[in-house]
Amino acid sequence: MTEEPSNKGRVLPVTDLSLVVLVGASGSGKSTFARRHFKPTEVISSDFCRGLVSDDENDQSATRDAFDVLHYIAGKRLAAGRRTVVDATSVQQDARRQLIDLAKRYDVLPIAIVLDVPEEVCAERNAARTDRADMPRRVIQRHIRELRRSLRHLEREGFRKVHVLRGVEEVERATVVTEKRFNDLTHLTGPFDIVGDIHGCSAELEALLAKLGYVDGVHPEGRTAVFVGDLVDRGPDSPGVLRRVMSMVKAGNALCVPGNHENKYGRHLKGRKVQHTHGLAETIAQMEGESEEFKREVREFIEGLVSHYVLDGGRLVVCHAGLPEKYHGRTSGRVRSHALYGETTGETDEFGLPVRYPWAEDYRGRAAVVYGHTPVPEATWLNNTICLDTGAVFGGKLTALRWPERELVDVPAERVWYEPVKPLRAEAPGGHDGRPLDLADVHGRRVVETRHAGRVSVREENAAAALEVMSRFATDPRLLPYLPPTMAPTATSKGDARGGAADGYFLEHPAEAFAQYAADGVERVVCEEKHMGSRAVALVCRDAEATRRRFGVDGPTGSLYTRTGRPFFDDASVTEQILDRLRAAVGEAGLWEELDTDWLLLDAELMPWSLKASGLLRSQYAAVGAASGAVFPGALAALEGAAARGVDVTDLLARQRDRAADAAAFTEAYRRYCWTTDGLDGVRLAPFQILAVQGRSLAALPHDEQLALLDRLVEHDGTGLLQTTRRLYVDTGDPESVRAGVDWWLEMTGRGGEGMVVKPLGALVRGPEGRLVQPGIKCRGREYLRIIYGPEYTRPDHLARLRQRFLNHKRSLALREYALGLEALDRLAEGEPLWRVHEAVFAVLALESEPVDPRL
Repeated sequence: MTEEPSNKGRVLPVTDLSLVVLVGASGSGKSTFARRHFKPTEVISSDFCRGLVSDDENDQSATRDAFDVLHYIAGKRLAAGRRTVVDATSVQQDARRQLIDLAKRYDVLPIAIVLDVPEEVCAERNAARTDRADMPRRVIQRHIRELRRSLRHLEREGFRKVHVLRGVEEVERATVVTEKRFNDLTHLTGPFDIVGDIHGCSAELEALLAKLGYVDGVHPEGRTAVFVGDLVDRGPDSPGVLRRVMSMVKAGNALCVPGNHENKYGRHLKGRKVQHTHGLAETIAQMEGESEEFKREVREFIEGLVSHYVLDGGRLVVCHAGLPEKYHGRTSGRVRSHALYGETTGETDEFGLPVRYPWAEDYRGRAAVVYGHTPVPEATWLNNTICLDTGAVFGGKLTALRWPERELVDVPAERVWYEPVKPLRAEAPGGHDGRPLDLADVHGRRVVETRHAGRVSVREENAAAALEVMSRFATDPRLLPYLPPTMAPTATSKGDARGGAADGYFLEHPAEAFAQYAADGVERVVCEEKHMGSRAVALVCRDAEATRRRFGVDGPTGSLYTRTGRPFFDDASVTEQILDRLRAAVGEAGLWEELDTDWLLLDAELMPWSLKASGLLRSQYAAVGAASGAVFPGALAALEGAAARGVDVTDLLARQRDRAADAAAFTEAYRRYCWTTDGLDGVRLAPFQILAVQGRSLAALPHDEQLALLDRLVEHDGTGLLQTTRRLYVDTGDPESVRAGVDWWLEMTGRGGEGMVVKPLGALVRGPEGRLVQPGIKCRGREYLRIIYGPEYTRPDHLARLRQRFLNHKRSLALREYALGLEALDRLAEGEPLWRVHEAVFAVLALESEPVDPRL
């Protein structure tokens, strides 16, 4: 209890996240004190809550309901991590107990500030208030009597801090100072080297520190070591480990959280009775040769350790045994216990050890949690958590994690220092296994934070549509790290209904794409041939082991799927054959070594179109062609016979001949995208972008560099599967270059090509206002659009109508999906958990169900 007087007034330290309970009789000045020292939003008044439920702040019959409201609001604030101040008399123990229980429920510190003001002052103040003038004096007397009877017991009730202000002057001169929680080191941004459980392996610790670049406990680049606890027990030199770690912490070169072994040894040093098991006996024996001064320093060091630290702006949490998100930054015995020991199911395994609850499998927090405690053979990420206890004392290795690089560094143990009771093995599958996805991650209305376009909203009905596809038709979600965005078409050609002089009648024309990019400040673009196939994403792994290691899937060596996430082939063996050919080409081109990766993700086009869209072709396009082929010959013959008999059918005959020609052009257009395949003979894959490799997203790599890599891939393909993507570079500010781009498009589409995609050469580009520009604009050929808009769309009256098409929603959709795709790739490259990657992937699929003209 703090109540020491001071000439300058009392300074009351109050923790930033706490439940502050003002205790005092009616009229003692609690509300005035709260207004003076705390934000209005931090203070919850019982009088105000009484008014909320009864329209009268003095209606004592509404007290129970008022406190229900008060407790509810306080609970919501504490759950959100907001300091909360309760302005009520709180002179009765039962009222305080409910507030202390509330603080315990949300793992925050309960703090009492007592205003012990004389009875006369309270009575005068109440008499001066029109709404309290008739308050009986005995009520105030009872409040003061209950208050003073409680003063000695407040800390015993559970308040972590008690500040008592006696008299009006002390209340008025007091100052409240906000203190940060001991575990809040968010201002420290590193870089850090987080070291796993050492267990007295001093030689391995020194070797690891040297490998990390430390010289006598100091890193020349100013990095900070962070130790996850369990420094002592079992190993050969616990005093040496303690001496090294304590000196680094004292010098400000390291941080340390306690492990359960330090906690037990600390109790031994205090003279408590503990069992000398699990290596404690060895530590006690090794410390016998140390001085009493050193033992005292060790005891004080252990007493000063904080259960966990929140670092790097809240992006990193370090503790000993792991910590669910709801406990991050919280302060309670429950939080400390979980940080030290973890949570168990209450069962024991065949070795007599407690079965630990797999909290990491359910973890969905934004902060990475780095911990130790349970030895595993390899440190692997699971849902943004990683265990660094790799069993150094059991003959494994001592491991450290570089942060923010997320790189693992380890040294092997010199020998088996202590025989484990349980064989060293993973408690649960690493990587993406272990209930990797949860319906709650994607259900309902969602908002996805992206680093390139801010917040992207997904409506509940769109999420439901995506869930149907994902749950019933999509490929294994662990092998579905990305979905490509929709692509915006070029602005409608501004030529009149009769078209440009030399270019004919066009709905889409490349001049509009070049003009749009020029307006966006993009000087150089690349025009890429638009292949006549289906969009495909290929995840190619070096071998099955690489797939298992990185994606947690046994068996396949990657995946090949459509832009909606469905497997391209029902027969998995066909997919493997294509992946085999791709893998061989990657190896021959030397890209595994050059890109330093065991997997890569490709955006591509798989041909022919009929390979995947045969059903659509037969039911929608071939049906039109067959019908026209059956109808028009007879109709034209009849009209020509009538004309021969002298009947005036000139206009009708001319119109039907035009319609027959349009229908024939329609049939010819879709047939260009169909050819016969036999197995993989006739199948072509045209990759046009490497999206990501191990540890890196390549989405921002300039397209000329991308295409150069892919040209090598095609060159080293000995099977005929891969096809190059033709391209032309255009300067949007040079009329001659623009004309050359138009001519290239005319020549390509004139030979039956689908069209081209115009992209900024720099790939990831922002316009003058800092917003993303379209990553690509498709410009489809005149004859290809016949398939999309119908055989007769080129008639002037139809073109005039189609030029009124609305593109803004499609463009917005393309940019939002693009930003989500970039976010998924960034999260994938950074090693974030599968649910985080799929948050963005799922959102792309959900946006695909937005109502938009499918012909665009």
